[in-house]
Amino acid sequence: MRVRKAVFPVAGLGTRLLPATKVLAKEMLPIIDKPLIQFAVDEAIAAGCDTLVFVTNRYKHAIADYFDRSYELEYTLAEAGKHQLLDVIHNILPAHVRCVFVTQREPLGLGHAVLCAQPAIGNEPFAVLLPDDLLLSRTQPVLSQMVDAAQRLAPAALVAVEQVPREQVSRYGIVDVEVTDERAARMRRVVEKPSVEDAPSDLAIVGRYLFDPQIFGLLEKTAAGVGGEIQLTDAIAALIDRAPVLAYRFDGHRHDCGNRAGVVQATLDLALQSEDTRQVLATFFATRSDELGD
Repeated sequence: MRVRKAVFPVAGLGTRLLPATKVLAKEMLPIIDKPLIQFAVDEAIAAGCDTLVFVTNRYKHAIADYFDRSYELEYTLAEAGKHQLLDVIHNILPAHVRCVFVTQREPLGLGHAVLCAQPAIGNEPFAVLLPDDLLLSRTQPVLSQMVDAAQRLAPAALVAVEQVPREQVSRYGIVDVEVTDERAARMRRVVEKPSVEDAPSDLAIVGRYLFDPQIFGLLEKTAAGVGGEIQLTDAIAALIDRAPVLAYRFDGHRHDCGNRAGVVQATLDLALQSEDTRQVLATFFATRSDELGD
């Protein structure tokens, strides 16, 4: 499974982060000095993707503008001799990577968003990355881990999962897997947002997926569920009955940047990884220790 194409469903309204997302796409919210979408794009490129398919809505232009050339800014930086900053904006995307923008005309769910990307994907394996989920690893980018596993195991789909507190299972799609000691375990079923009592495990699906193109046929047959949305998990459940679908426990950790707490935690996490910002944090918390208590 060589994965050249990656889908980014970015049509959501980001209501959990209002009022900032009234005018700014949530995927463009900065984590220190880099927007969320850039982390997901960098992860896809590191895994070998050279075609990035953004499924957006007709109101969200900031993402397209971000990945486009800004000739006036480039000219201004060049004239000012700010070559380091010029390199920063030139390196947002490598020269061999192209962007494709697809409009999701109605908010009909994640499954529908993925289906909207079908003309750009064609008959190829592809990745789906949800930029809200910022996945960080100190060993290897998470999507690269998944591609390596898919090349070894050749499943019809590989879905990233992580262990979540039992009381939070109702927020996620929860998987039931065959017992294994490997990071990749075959899925027996998936239950969307179960109660604590009905959850088959505490392994939750998070925002990274690898699919072969047969998922599109299943999405076309998937009926709309709650709220009139086509659920990606319903298509995955149908795929489980036909071919091997693997749950992959990645090496790393996740920040849910679709909410305020996740954005703060991600910012602090990345700030701690850089020497200059780590010192800023140390000084700040030392001077505000009285407000933090024990």
